[in-house]
Amino acid sequence: MINGIYTIDAHCHIYPDKIALRAVEGTKNFYSLKMAYAGTVSDLVSRGERAGIDHYVVQSVATTPSQVKSINEFIAESVKNSNGRFTGLGTMHPDSSDIEGDFNHLLELGLKGVKLHPDIQAFKIDDYRCLKIYELCEKKGLPILMHTGDYRYDYSNPNRMLPVLDIYTDLTVVGAHLGGWSVWDEAAEKLAHHDNFYVDCSSSFQFMDKEHTKKIIRRYGADRVLFGTDYPMWSYDDEIDYFLSLGLDENEIMSILNINAKKVYGITE
Repeated sequence: MINGIYTIDAHCHIYPDKIALRAVEGTKNFYSLKMAYAGTVSDLVSRGERAGIDHYVVQSVATTPSQVKSINEFIAESVKNSNGRFTGLGTMHPDSSDIEGDFNHLLELGLKGVKLHPDIQAFKIDDYRCLKIYELCEKKGLPILMHTGDYRYDYSNPNRMLPVLDIYTDLTVVGAHLGGWSVWDEAAEKLAHHDNFYVDCSSSFQFMDKEHTKKIIRRYGADRVLFGTDYPMWSYDDEIDYFLSLGLDENEIMSILNINAKKVYGITE
């Protein structure tokens, strides 16, 4: 627990032990950033427990359609073996020849949402190839955790997210990285008024001063912000220290560390 609060890290990447090093290296090279941790299940739990994390929302990203099934089965097996500490999100890929089949398999595995990464998977959020995924998630009430924002690309910026939120009004989307990495203010201006759009705070603290971060959180409202670290990218101690130093009130802290993730992903203690 952190400050006596059952704490949920709502954004964690995990990989099978035999490929974790390669996967973490790939992320390191994609973002040109140093990675803090190993990316394995055991490392996540060990690091998280020492930092006061009680529950983890875990996922991975399929870079090709052929990876979808095996990744989702790995995530489901990790959830099964976690003693109730994990909630799993499935991956999907817009180029799959059987999107509905992939989705049904994800449901059968008991996964509680879908993770999409437009920049790595090379699709635009508002691409027609993704519409079936949005339709299925909206119909079944599954949230989507979506990587959002990057000034280097035009895959996941606010202009791409906006039409999806306008059309799929019953679809819950969590925009990672406070709604738009590197384009935080634009994202908040364009997207904060959509009640079906939540954000997590992963991979943002390192790039923003504290007043800016607090301003963005309050622009969305603390009842629509989830705590997430983007494990294995950043130090748990640094992430938690930064968050607790923002000067948020007790209700805001409780919402971000606990209540909102429970609501979005159906997590119970």
